[in-house]
Amino acid sequence: MTRPVPSRHHDIADDLRHQITTGHIKPGERLPSEAGLADRYKVSTVTLRSALAVLQGEGLVEKIHGKGNFVRRPPRKIVYVGGWGTLDPWTAAEAALGVTVHTDTVQANGPLTTLLKVPTGSPLAEFSCISHEGESPHGLARIYIPRDLAPAGVLDDDSWWRETATRFAVLGPRPATVRETVCARPPTPDEASALRIRSVVAVLAITRVATDSTGRVVEAALLVFPGDRVDAVFNTHHVTDERQTQQ
Repeated sequence: MTRPVPSRHHDIADDLRHQITTGHIKPGERLPSEAGLADRYKVSTVTLRSALAVLQGEGLVEKIHGKGNFVRRPPRKIVYVGGWGTLDPWTAAEAALGVTVHTDTVQANGPLTTLLKVPTGSPLAEFSCISHEGESPHGLARIYIPRDLAPAGVLDDDSWWRETATRFAVLGPRPATVRETVCARPPTPDEASALRIRSVVAVLAITRVATDSTGRVVEAALLVFPGDRVDAVFNTHHVTDERQTQQ
Protein backbone atom coordinates (compact mmCIF):
# COMPACT_ATOMS: atom_id res chain seq x y z
CA MET A 1 0.00 0.00 0.00
CA THR A 2 1.16 3.49 -0.77
CA ARG A 3 1.17 6.01 2.05
CA PRO A 4 -0.82 9.20 1.52
CA VAL A 5 1.33 12.18 0.66
CA PRO A 6 1.02 14.94 3.29
CA SER A 7 -0.70 17.99 1.89
CA ARG A 8 1.36 21.14 1.43
CA HIS A 9 -0.50 23.12 4.07
CA HIS A 10 0.42 20.50 6.71
CA ASP A 11 4.08 20.83 5.72
CA ILE A 12 3.86 24.58 6.21
CA ALA A 13 2.07 24.16 9.54
CA ASP A 14 4.81 21.74 10.68
CA ASP A 15 7.53 24.23 9.78
CA LEU A 16 5.84 27.18 11.50
CA ARG A 17 5.05 25.00 14.53
CA HIS A 18 8.72 24.06 14.81
CA GLN A 19 9.75 27.73 14.66
CA ILE A 20 7.27 28.58 17.40
CA THR A 21 8.08 25.69 19.75
CA THR A 22 11.83 26.23 19.41
CA GLY A 23 11.51 29.94 20.17
CA HIS A 24 12.56 31.16 16.73
CA ILE A 25 9.22 32.98 16.65
CA LYS A 26 8.43 34.20 20.16
CA PRO A 27 5.10 34.46 22.03
CA GLY A 28 3.28 37.67 21.16
CA GLU A 29 5.29 38.13 17.96
CA ARG A 30 3.46 38.97 14.77
CA LEU A 31 3.93 36.54 11.89
CA PRO A 32 4.81 37.88 8.45
CA SER A 33 1.82 38.86 6.34
CA GLU A 34 -0.17 36.07 4.74
CA ALA A 35 0.94 37.26 1.30
CA GLY A 36 4.55 37.28 2.47
CA LEU A 37 4.31 33.76 3.92
CA ALA A 38 2.57 32.49 0.78
CA ASP A 39 5.41 33.89 -1.31
CA ARG A 40 8.03 32.38 1.02
CA TYR A 41 6.51 28.89 0.79
CA LYS A 42 5.58 29.26 -2.90
CA VAL A 43 1.92 28.47 -2.33
CA SER A 44 -1.40 30.24 -2.81
CA THR A 45 -2.87 32.34 0.00
CA VAL A 46 -5.67 29.75 0.26
CA THR A 47 -3.13 27.02 1.06
CA LEU A 48 -1.28 29.32 3.44
CA ARG A 49 -4.49 30.17 5.31
CA SER A 50 -5.24 26.46 5.64
CA ALA A 51 -1.84 26.03 7.32
CA LEU A 52 -2.54 28.93 9.69
CA ALA A 53 -5.95 27.47 10.46
CA VAL A 54 -4.23 24.30 11.69
CA LEU A 55 -2.08 26.33 14.09
CA GLN A 56 -5.04 28.43 15.17
CA GLY A 57 -6.93 25.24 15.93
CA GLU A 58 -4.03 24.07 18.11
CA GLY A 59 -4.04 27.36 20.00
CA LEU A 60 -0.53 28.30 18.84
CA VAL A 61 -1.56 31.21 16.63
CA GLU A 62 -4.37 33.75 16.90
CA LYS A 63 -5.62 36.06 14.20
CA ILE A 64 -6.44 39.59 15.34
CA HIS A 65 -8.73 41.37 12.92
CA GLY A 66 -7.00 44.22 11.17
CA LYS A 67 -3.61 43.43 12.74
CA GLY A 68 -2.52 40.02 11.51
CA ASN A 69 -1.54 36.64 12.92
CA PHE A 70 0.28 36.43 16.24
CA VAL A 71 1.93 33.66 18.22
CA ARG A 72 -0.39 33.13 21.17
CA ARG A 73 1.13 33.65 24.59
CA PRO A 74 0.86 30.67 26.96
CA PRO A 75 -2.42 31.10 28.85
CA ARG A 76 -1.91 32.71 32.25
CA LYS A 77 -4.57 31.85 34.76
CA ILE A 78 -6.31 34.32 37.00
CA VAL A 79 -8.36 33.40 40.07
CA TYR A 80 -12.01 34.24 40.56
CA VAL A 81 -12.91 34.26 44.26
CA GLY A 82 -16.51 33.21 44.78
CA GLY A 83 -18.66 34.58 47.57
CA TRP A 84 -17.52 38.17 47.09
CA GLY A 85 -17.21 37.89 43.35
CA THR A 86 -13.84 39.39 42.65
CA LEU A 87 -10.69 38.63 40.73
CA ASP A 88 -7.93 37.70 43.14
CA PRO A 89 -5.70 40.79 43.52
CA TRP A 90 -2.51 38.72 43.32
CA THR A 91 -3.41 37.70 39.78
CA ALA A 92 -5.75 40.47 38.64
CA ALA A 93 -3.79 43.50 39.83
CA GLU A 94 -0.49 42.67 38.19
CA ALA A 95 0.68 45.44 35.89
CA ALA A 96 0.56 43.16 32.85
CA LEU A 97 -3.17 42.45 33.34
CA GLY A 98 -5.40 45.42 32.61
CA VAL A 99 -9.15 45.89 32.47
CA THR A 100 -11.09 48.09 30.08
CA VAL A 101 -14.39 49.41 31.46
CA HIS A 102 -17.23 51.04 29.52
CA THR A 103 -20.23 52.50 31.35
CA ASP A 104 -23.73 53.32 30.17
CA THR A 105 -27.37 53.59 31.22
CA VAL A 106 -29.65 50.93 29.72
CA GLN A 107 -33.24 49.82 30.11
CA ALA A 108 -34.05 46.45 31.64
CA ASN A 109 -35.64 43.90 29.36
CA GLY A 110 -35.78 40.13 28.91
CA PRO A 111 -33.51 38.19 31.29
CA LEU A 112 -32.39 41.37 33.11
CA THR A 113 -35.92 42.01 34.40
CA THR A 114 -35.92 38.50 35.87
CA LEU A 115 -32.41 38.72 37.34
CA LEU A 116 -32.91 42.11 38.96
CA LYS A 117 -36.63 41.66 39.65
CA VAL A 118 -37.51 45.01 38.09
CA PRO A 119 -40.20 46.07 35.59
CA THR A 120 -39.39 46.16 31.90
CA GLY A 121 -37.86 49.49 30.95
CA SER A 122 -36.37 50.21 34.38
CA PRO A 123 -33.13 52.22 34.08
CA LEU A 124 -29.95 50.35 34.97
CA ALA A 125 -26.33 51.41 35.30
CA GLU A 126 -24.28 49.05 33.10
CA PHE A 127 -20.57 48.28 33.40
CA SER A 128 -19.05 46.34 30.48
CA CYS A 129 -15.60 45.08 31.44
CA ILE A 130 -12.95 43.05 29.66
CA SER A 131 -9.71 41.97 31.33
CA HIS A 132 -6.69 41.49 29.10
CA GLU A 133 -2.96 40.89 29.09
CA GLY A 134 -1.52 42.77 26.14
CA GLU A 135 -3.60 41.61 23.18
CA SER A 136 -4.92 38.49 24.97
CA PRO A 137 -8.36 38.78 26.63
CA HIS A 138 -8.88 36.95 29.92
CA GLY A 139 -12.50 37.55 30.86
CA LEU A 140 -15.73 39.44 30.26
CA ALA A 141 -18.13 40.99 32.75
CA ARG A 142 -21.42 42.83 32.37
CA ILE A 143 -22.51 44.29 35.71
CA TYR A 144 -25.93 45.90 36.24
CA ILE A 145 -27.18 48.07 39.11
CA PRO A 146 -30.66 49.64 39.45
CA ARG A 147 -30.08 53.26 38.48
CA ASP A 148 -31.60 54.64 41.68
CA LEU A 149 -29.03 52.67 43.71
CA ALA A 150 -26.06 53.96 41.71
CA PRO A 151 -24.49 56.95 43.50
CA ALA A 152 -23.96 60.21 41.64
CA GLY A 153 -20.90 60.02 39.40
CA VAL A 154 -20.89 56.21 39.17
CA LEU A 155 -20.96 56.41 35.37
CA ASP A 156 -18.29 59.09 35.09
CA ASP A 157 -15.03 58.12 33.41
CA ASP A 158 -13.00 59.18 36.44
CA SER A 159 -15.27 57.52 38.99
CA TRP A 160 -13.48 55.63 41.76
CA TRP A 161 -16.00 52.86 41.11
CA ARG A 162 -14.06 52.02 37.99
CA GLU A 163 -11.22 50.73 40.17
CA THR A 164 -13.63 48.29 41.81
CA ALA A 165 -15.01 47.30 38.41
CA THR A 166 -11.53 46.32 37.25
CA ARG A 167 -11.71 43.35 39.66
CA PHE A 168 -15.20 42.35 38.43
CA ALA A 169 -16.21 42.87 42.08
CA VAL A 170 -19.60 43.62 43.61
CA LEU A 171 -19.82 47.38 43.05
CA GLY A 172 -22.39 48.42 45.63
CA PRO A 173 -22.34 48.41 49.42
CA ARG A 174 -21.71 45.10 51.17
CA PRO A 175 -24.70 42.92 50.24
CA ALA A 176 -26.53 40.63 52.63
CA THR A 177 -26.34 37.67 50.24
CA VAL A 178 -24.50 36.80 47.04
CA ARG A 179 -25.81 33.94 44.90
CA GLU A 180 -23.61 32.61 42.10
CA THR A 181 -24.68 30.12 39.45
CA VAL A 182 -21.75 28.50 37.61
CA CYS A 183 -21.77 26.45 34.44
CA ALA A 184 -19.41 25.36 31.67
CA ARG A 185 -20.76 25.89 28.17
CA PRO A 186 -19.70 26.79 24.62
CA PRO A 187 -19.22 30.53 24.06
CA THR A 188 -21.72 32.59 22.12
CA PRO A 189 -20.41 33.99 18.81
CA ASP A 190 -19.97 37.44 20.44
CA GLU A 191 -18.09 35.93 23.41
CA ALA A 192 -15.83 33.86 21.15
CA SER A 193 -15.04 36.97 19.11
CA ALA A 194 -14.34 39.19 22.15
CA LEU A 195 -12.23 36.55 23.91
CA ARG A 196 -10.62 35.41 20.63
CA ILE A 197 -11.25 31.74 21.28
CA ARG A 198 -12.60 28.96 19.12
CA SER A 199 -16.27 28.10 19.43
CA VAL A 200 -15.33 24.60 20.63
CA VAL A 201 -13.42 25.95 23.67
CA ALA A 202 -15.58 25.81 26.80
CA VAL A 203 -16.07 28.93 28.90
CA LEU A 204 -16.83 29.24 32.60
CA ALA A 205 -19.99 31.33 32.90
CA ILE A 206 -20.95 32.80 36.28
CA THR A 207 -24.25 34.58 36.98
CA ARG A 208 -23.94 36.54 40.23
CA VAL A 209 -26.89 38.15 42.01
CA ALA A 210 -26.41 40.30 45.14
CA THR A 211 -29.31 41.23 47.44
CA ASP A 212 -29.67 43.50 50.47
CA SER A 213 -31.21 42.62 53.85
CA THR A 214 -34.73 43.32 52.53
CA GLY A 215 -34.27 40.86 49.66
CA ARG A 216 -34.00 43.55 47.00
CA VAL A 217 -31.58 42.75 44.18
CA VAL A 218 -28.90 45.44 44.26
CA GLU A 219 -26.72 44.06 41.49
CA ALA A 220 -26.59 41.35 38.82
CA ALA A 221 -23.42 40.36 36.97
CA LEU A 222 -22.80 38.11 33.98
CA LEU A 223 -19.18 36.88 33.93
CA VAL A 224 -17.49 34.76 31.25
CA PHE A 225 -13.95 33.33 31.33
CA PRO A 226 -12.14 30.99 28.89
CA GLY A 227 -11.93 27.66 30.66
CA ASP A 228 -8.14 27.44 30.30
CA ARG A 229 -7.46 30.89 31.78
CA VAL A 230 -9.25 30.91 35.14
CA ASP A 231 -9.52 29.00 38.39
CA ALA A 232 -12.68 29.64 40.42
CA VAL A 233 -12.36 29.32 44.20
CA PHE A 234 -15.43 29.14 46.43
CA ASN A 235 -15.21 29.12 50.23
CA THR A 236 -17.77 27.10 52.16
CA HIS A 237 -18.91 27.67 55.73
CA HIS A 238 -19.95 25.02 58.23
CA VAL A 239 -23.62 25.32 59.12
CA THR A 240 -24.56 24.01 62.56
CA ASP A 241 -27.86 22.17 62.75
CA GLU A 242 -30.14 24.08 65.16
CA ARG A 243 -31.42 20.78 66.49
CA GLN A 244 -27.88 19.88 67.58
CA THR A 245 -27.46 23.19 69.43
CA GLN A 246 -30.66 22.60 71.32
CA GLN A 247 -29.54 19.18 72.62
